[in-house]
Amino acid sequence: MPSSVPTFDELIASCKHSAVHLEMRDSYAVDYEEGPFADWKNGFRHELADRASWWRPWLDLMQETVSRGVVVRRARIVSEPVSEYTQFLYDGTFTNVAAGEQVRWLPRRRASDIALPGNDFWLFDGKWVHWNHFAGDGSWTGEEITDDPVAAKLCVEAFEAVWSRAMPHDQYEIR
Repeated sequence: MPSSVPTFDELIASCKHSAVHLEMRDSYAVDYEEGPFADWKNGFRHELADRASWWRPWLDLMQETVSRGVVVRRARIVSEPVSEYTQFLYDGTFTNVAAGEQVRWLPRRRASDIALPGNDFWLFDGKWVHWNHFAGDGSWTGEEITDDPVAAKLCVEAFEAVWSRAMPHDQYEIR
């Protein structure tokens, strides 16, 4: 018997108006020895003009979602001075923007009086919340998906408060 709770993939595919993502951690689990973060630490930077080198399936998904008329917004609350990982994210955010995402940054000190949920989330059409759970070291420990109206209302209000204070990616200067 199929579950009545849709998956993340089903939520993004059926989204009609808006998909918003709030990120509140200064670091997510990364392999410091191998992979994109290690390459970045060693000086590698993607070039905007070399799209083939940085385009990936996630960006295809975002571009397809935006092309359906869905507004995709991502807000990041960050501590300043920023962590090395946040600098890495910042340097690669042009790829999200190129795919059609709107991205804003909010220094954590400017978020003190905003009621925020305890976890990062995606919110689809103001109804479905996809919580992401992380361990203390930033490793992903699972997800939780709900259409609880109280949770959705909290996420709508928190995201909109963050969004209204946050700076667009092209205006935010890393500190």
